[in-house]
Amino acid sequence: MARRRKRLSREPVEAVIDSLSHEGRGVASCDGKVVFIEGALPGERVKFQLTNRRRKFDEGKVVEIIEASTDRIKAKCEHYGLCGGCSLQHLSSENQISHKQSVLLEQFEHIGEVKPEEVLPPLASPAWGYRRKARLGVKHVPKKGGVLVGFREKASPYIADLKKCEILHPSVGHRLLQLRELIGQLSVKERLPQIEVAIGDQQKGLIFRHLDPLTEGDLDQLKAFGSEHEFVIYLQPKGPDTVHQIYPETTVNLSYQAGEGEPVLQFLPSDFTQVNASINKEMIARVLSFMQLNKGDRVLDLFCGLGNFSLSIAQRAAYVLGVEGEAGLVKRAQENAQRNQIENAEFVCADLTEDEVQTIEAGKFNKVLLDPARSGAQEIIEKMSFSGVEQVIYVSCNPATLARDAGILVKEKGYKMIKTGIMDMFPHTTHVESIAVFQRE
Repeated sequence: MARRRKRLSREPVEAVIDSLSHEGRGVASCDGKVVFIEGALPGERVKFQLTNRRRKFDEGKVVEIIEASTDRIKAKCEHYGLCGGCSLQHLSSENQISHKQSVLLEQFEHIGEVKPEEVLPPLASPAWGYRRKARLGVKHVPKKGGVLVGFREKASPYIADLKKCEILHPSVGHRLLQLRELIGQLSVKERLPQIEVAIGDQQKGLIFRHLDPLTEGDLDQLKAFGSEHEFVIYLQPKGPDTVHQIYPETTVNLSYQAGEGEPVLQFLPSDFTQVNASINKEMIARVLSFMQLNKGDRVLDLFCGLGNFSLSIAQRAAYVLGVEGEAGLVKRAQENAQRNQIENAEFVCADLTEDEVQTIEAGKFNKVLLDPARSGAQEIIEKMSFSGVEQVIYVSCNPATLARDAGILVKEKGYKMIKTGIMDMFPHTTHVESIAVFQRE
């Protein structure tokens, strides 16, 4: 006989918050059980409502702040608390960064069981209007007045009713109402589920995903919007390979510069690029500084994307081999090398989780750069001998997998971790971007 789930109490419960979890929730103890409380900060006395019971812990959300932390600030966004795009706007930027740094160091200690020789000063950027890449949900909801455009509600599949987004680039974040009005006038407003934002240094792109064909009137409306607000307009009727430009009539190439005096990289609106241009430039500069490149260096850039690091490295080294699993990004990297007249960079497509890495390793490299996805680089680190590699620089978007892989590099591959630190790529979220430098013992 199935056990009946115990109904959650709707009565608020009082608690004192002891600490902040990695996910940015307040941690308290109630009746001997750990509770993670959304919207609470360490040192606060709050009333919260239970939202979920689990075997080892409970979850809740703040309904009243009885005694506030001195670190608490008023959120800038009027939709904060409803929208799931941010979770830390109630904490000052300085304390957000301190929290992320502590999360990184704690993961090294508990997961990798390694300790850096030096903790780097954090890289920070303007905290608002920084986001250049995003996927916005779209939903026609007559009960809420028409079309909604934005991120999903916190812990919900529903699109939040947003008028403005403070973290998106203002060209988009301050035009959500205009986008809602535009889509509300289209014949396919019920069948247009997503807008993808892609912004370069000079041009701004919007990809409209649509499930039904557009009428001539729809196309005219989209083109007029692009003309009025200076957007490049793309359509995506099916998969990613169907993305195509409809406005303006001449082809527009989205691009960004990797830093002052650095290569200019072109990209397609559906390509992966870093969301925060300011941090990306500082991150590239930091990698170049730590590598101390000279014309004798041969560098292996794994998970190289469209050449974000590779091309700047190639301008200073003897040779760079960039390896990436997505064929389209490899093609873009090759084209970017040609466009920037860089002849000592080569790019290949390979699945770095498979045995193909053995053929890549046949070349001789004395420095390696890793910039993997959230799952990390465990497979390739374990397979590579790293013979002759004096330095490994690891750029990470997940401190847990970085810590795991750091443990392998230190304990099994003969490196010491000499530097590490965070780069605040996503202010007001719990996302932690970081870097670690490993030197041969």
